[in-house]
Amino acid sequence: MTTALPSPFAGKEIWFLTGSQDLYGEETLAQVAEQSLQVAAWLDEAESVPVRIVWRPVLKERDSIRAAMLEANANPSCIGVIAWMHTFSPAKMWILGIDALRKPLLQLHTQFSAELPWATLDMDYMNLNQAAHGDREFGYILSRLGRPRKIVVGHATQAATQAKVATWARAAAGWDALHDTRLVRFGDNMRNVAVTEGDKTEAELRLGVSVNTWSVNDLVAVVDAVSEAEIDALIEEYLDRYDVVPELRPDGERHESLRYGARLEAGMRRFLVEHDATAFTTNFEDLGALRQLPGLAVQRLMADGYGFGAEGDWKTAILVRAAKVMGHGLAGGASLMEDYCYEMTEGKEKILGAHMLEVCPSLTESKPRLEIHPLGIGGREDPVRLVFDADTGPGIVVAMSDMRERFRLTANVVKVVGPDAPLPALPVARAVWEPAPDFSTSTECWMLSGAAHHTVMSTSTTLQTWQDLAEMAQMELAVIDEDTTTRGFAQERRLNQAYYRLTQGA
Repeated sequence: MTTALPSPFAGKEIWFLTGSQDLYGEETLAQVAEQSLQVAAWLDEAESVPVRIVWRPVLKERDSIRAAMLEANANPSCIGVIAWMHTFSPAKMWILGIDALRKPLLQLHTQFSAELPWATLDMDYMNLNQAAHGDREFGYILSRLGRPRKIVVGHATQAATQAKVATWARAAAGWDALHDTRLVRFGDNMRNVAVTEGDKTEAELRLGVSVNTWSVNDLVAVVDAVSEAEIDALIEEYLDRYDVVPELRPDGERHESLRYGARLEAGMRRFLVEHDATAFTTNFEDLGALRQLPGLAVQRLMADGYGFGAEGDWKTAILVRAAKVMGHGLAGGASLMEDYCYEMTEGKEKILGAHMLEVCPSLTESKPRLEIHPLGIGGREDPVRLVFDADTGPGIVVAMSDMRERFRLTANVVKVVGPDAPLPALPVARAVWEPAPDFSTSTECWMLSGAAHHTVMSTSTTLQTWQDLAEMAQMELAVIDEDTTTRGFAQERRLNQAYYRLTQGA
């Protein structure tokens, strides 16, 4: 039996840092420590927060603050830092620490007690509970230093506060995973295509992803070495998990094609494991001695958490991997997607997305059908693939474009609605969606943004997750949602163009 990639949250933690100062005396500082321990525990125990929240000793002066930040940087288990100024913590002592911090930062604006003790409120209580005072001082220095951060306001026991922290934590896990991502490109990009190109060196600097290429025949050697026993085990898994068409079953006339599909999966999986890779690309123009374009293998690897991009599109593979990590454990899924064609009947406008073969079955809870059909591109044997309709519900499609001096993410909020009628003649997995705010505005803005035709479709993450990730990566995020107008979107792009040219040079 195959196994998915390890949980991206396993062994990961977010450090909870509390600011104060020696002015208040030991008794007050003991209360600060006790109360901040409890606040950290409330977040740590929240069901929605996917990683451990680890309390750290109260910080009271600049050297210990800087040391804590450097320790966070150096600790591979720490994926982010939450900072809360329980009392008044003079912000000058945070300058060196904040300047040194390289992990994502969340500024939590809360206090220990949700309610004020109106009848007994005195200056002792006021001096102990000064987050309203301290966090504003802290907020100033973060803005003065230009430090990107997430600001969450609310009591730590409230579900809304915990949900915001959880969303940010998922984005931090995605950011952390990208820095550990090694992406294997089997061959190069599809010839003459512009949007799948990009600066791989800049991607490693900005996102931490290592993108490298191997000859397809390096993969072929591994595929050819797969044993019959490994193939038999995968066939049993296919028969158990999918509705396998008769011709592909063990007694069917096309069963050998399914066995080669299993050989492809086992070989690709082994290659990725041996190279410690969590994302990859293929290209139908560069198949070497492979007998089929990988379809089923790619779908199943994506379902197990790998990022994938077609036609050598490594930027989309990065997005798929990030979506897999950020949505881990939530309902829904994530997949490579491509805008293929439109329903343009007035009042019924929709987008039909698919790809030649490679749409991830995590987008459905139904039992996919395992089929074989000719593929009039690539010049190889008929490939096997899973066929299904994506489940209905809210979703988001995100693309990454290289805009010379920066990468731009374009995100469109969508509603997956399903096809208007059955699609018996379409032999690929697909999704049908209505984009916000409407078809024409969405499409106009998508093209104005220079967004790619390849995307990641995610039904497990939200727009806020991607906003948090973009902030951590200091990437431009172009949002198309219910409030978008073409005029406003175009003006925002012009302003952003000027901003990035001025701040990063071009």
